[in-house]
Amino acid sequence: MRPTHVELEDDDGTVLRYFHHANGGGLVESSARVHPTAFVAAGAYVDPGARVGAGARVSAGAWIDRRAAVAAKAVVGADAHVGPGAVVGRGATLGTRVRVGADARIGAGVTVPVDTVVKAGAVVEVAGRRGKVGAAA
Repeated sequence: MRPTHVELEDDDGTVLRYFHHANGGGLVESSARVHPTAFVAAGAYVDPGARVGAGARVSAGAWIDRRAAVAAKAVVGADAHVGPGAVVGRGATLGTRVRVGADARIGAGVTVPVDTVVKAGAVVEVAGRRGKVGAAA
């Protein structure tokens, strides 16, 4: 039987308590909100204040940082990082090892390819009628 929670010390000495998510076994900090139908794989972390929506998938090794949001039906690939305050829109897909910077926005339905780095504060979305994709650098 595995322990009910894991305690980790933050840089400022605060002890954070992470629980195993029932659907997948990944570690979710006690102040994070993860929908029961979301899948958080073993080896994934969801940090304080983060949110993961219904039917979303967070793959092994992924890290959802503080106050980040992963909307319903979005997919976060293996070893990807969603930075603090970043938002991944409904049905968006982040490939393996994608890095989304702090406060960046990934639009609904957008696919970010493997090994892409999205700069802090960037907005990546399909722009209305023209179908242009915002820059990910």
